[in-house]
Amino acid sequence: MPHALVVDDEPDSAETTAMLISSEGFTVATAGSLRDARRQIALQEPDIVLLDLKLPDGSGMELLQDLKSLPNTEVVLVTGHASLETSIQALRLGAADYLVKPMSLTQLKGILSRVMKPAALKAEAKNMLETLDHDGHFGQLWGRSAVMRTVYRQIERVAETSVTVFITGESGTGKEVVARTVHDLSRRRTKPFLAVNCGAISPHLIESEIFGHEKGSFTGADRQHQGFFERASGGTLFLDEITEMPLDLQVKLLRVLESGTFMRVGSTQVLETDVRMVAATNRNPMQAVSSGKLREDLLYRLNVFPIHLPALRERGEDVPLIAAHFLDQISHREGNAKRFSPESMVQLSRHGWPGNVRELRNVVYRAYVMATDSTIHDPCLPGAETDTRVPVPVSAEGVPMITVRIGTPLAEIDRQVTLATLDHLGRHKERTAATLGISLKTLYNRLKEYANVGDGDAVAVAVSEAVPLDEKG
Repeated sequence: MPHALVVDDEPDSAETTAMLISSEGFTVATAGSLRDARRQIALQEPDIVLLDLKLPDGSGMELLQDLKSLPNTEVVLVTGHASLETSIQALRLGAADYLVKPMSLTQLKGILSRVMKPAALKAEAKNMLETLDHDGHFGQLWGRSAVMRTVYRQIERVAETSVTVFITGESGTGKEVVARTVHDLSRRRTKPFLAVNCGAISPHLIESEIFGHEKGSFTGADRQHQGFFERASGGTLFLDEITEMPLDLQVKLLRVLESGTFMRVGSTQVLETDVRMVAATNRNPMQAVSSGKLREDLLYRLNVFPIHLPALRERGEDVPLIAAHFLDQISHREGNAKRFSPESMVQLSRHGWPGNVRELRNVVYRAYVMATDSTIHDPCLPGAETDTRVPVPVSAEGVPMITVRIGTPLAEIDRQVTLATLDHLGRHKERTAATLGISLKTLYNRLKEYANVGDGDAVAVAVSEAVPLDEKG
């Protein structure tokens, strides 16, 4: 049977906690001080320690430092004096999680159900790092560059904790893959991983999708609906494009993060949640706060452990490896192996990849289809063909370019890049959205916005050709 140690100087609280843990199939010992705790640990090494922060003979942080030398002991901070700073400090020192008194039975059971020897988690991540040079990947993340090795080490460190992770990086860099890797290397790996793109859900429906709703709470709500917080119970909830979430909903999300509770739309019943939160954005977080797209208090609550993903152009040495990986994938799926010619690999390496890894994947898949034999040549790849309709400069590498002056507002740069890409790709909206690394719905919304401010016939035509949003999702 797994063994637990409850370190709490309040006898009644310690006894109640011990009874709850015992009912979950653990043997339990209690200690009311640091001295007693050290004696109990010497008698029997625990699988999990529930550690109070304030003790008669010192801080629980002291014992947490001692427990770092026990590779198979998991520590959960339990305190009635929790603050965000204290909790973050404990988690960074190695605590797996923390609970606030009065203790939530749901959260306690969730933690006990995920007890796993920390050494096992660390060994798996360490093995992935050690085989990186040979395998070329860390989980589903491909690349051996120095900047990606930094990302891998960050994932390794944060995965075994319950810390909230905030991932930043351009569209198409693999933020969801990072979130999935954090989940796969965590104690929650056997529970659900749900990914939600906040920019792809109607503002009128997003609250219902995230928190759920009761039957009859609004027109069309003909049954009770479980939201993502309930469906991801015990697992990880990934909120992508968090800056696209309406501000009033950001307030409710902040409340969930702080209290661990929420209510379905149309309900007065308070529900407890047990999920690990991972959020992401392709915007600069501080600029998103300044522009009113992200609440500052929510940013600080999410940004406990930041991970920044580099753009593909910042790790060009990884392009051949990633391209070969995607080519192997489609070759295996289609049952017909193909390879890149040396010239085509040079062509790939020279491209700027504004759409990052997502664009590279789409290009490889297209090149596979277009290649007439088993070897892919450079005419199938970006930059090998020119489009005389594009009235923009071209770089030495054959990449179409636009020029903007220093100090140009970001919104104007977005507009110019969007329209130039649309023209360059022959008004093909699906390809434009994929190249820019945005959803098709986001592209349509941008085009409508440009047309509403009188941006010319070209945009009007683009909007008129658009499929209605309720058909495109």
